[in-house]
Amino acid sequence: MYAMVIVRYRRPIEEVLAQQEAHRAFLRKLKEEGTLLAAGPNEPRFGGMFLVRVPDENPQQALDAIRDADPYYQAGVAQYELMQWNVVIGKDALDTL
Repeated sequence: MYAMVIVRYRRPIEEVLAQQEAHRAFLRKLKEEGTLLAAGPNEPRFGGMFLVRVPDENPQQALDAIRDADPYYQAGVAQYELMQWNVVIGKDALDTL
C-alpha cells in the first residue's frame, strides 16, 4: 500500500525552518528504511508532500506512527493529512523503487 502525506505549515516559516534539519533527517531515515519514496516542499512554501510505502495490514497505524515521529509534528509547526493510496496505474514502477 502507498500513501500520500500532505503537510501544511501551522506556524510562521521561521518556526518551520528551525525544525527543518531535524525533519529532513527524519525523512532521510525513512528513505534508508525503504518507507519514503519521494518528498519535498510545495512552491510557494506553505507546506510539503511525501509519498510513502506502508504495510497492507494496518496502513493507518503505520501512517500515524510516521506522522507522530516527524519533528515538524512533534514541534507543532505543521498539520498532516494522511491519505492511503491504492495505486492501480504505475504500481509496478513504484514497486521497483
